[in-house]
Amino acid sequence: MQNRIQKITDSLDKNKAEAIEVFDLNGKNYIVDYAIIASSLGQKHTLALLDHLKDELKPEETFNNVDESGDWVVVDLGDILIHIMTPEYRVKYDMETFLSELGSH
Repeated sequence: MQNRIQKITDSLDKNKAEAIEVFDLNGKNYIVDYAIIASSLGQKHTLALLDHLKDELKPEETFNNVDESGDWVVVDLGDILIHIMTPEYRVKYDMETFLSELGSH
């Protein structure tokens, strides 16, 4: 699993994603074991990062579902969710707080 996480974060990092965070959600009663959040530089960059992930992770990874807009892309790999957001959306939706508080109640 850590190799998969590393490959994803390396791809995001080398393609200029910013503020990459990994959340270990094992045992937290969430739909996936890990969530990765990264900021893009803007709408075109959000979609470019998705293309880079597809190029670099397939065929090893199965992209179960991809929900994409220019502001927010969600990639479902089954046990890992990847969120790529513009900085504005990242602030607006504050996924970090949500994911950090999972299971802490």
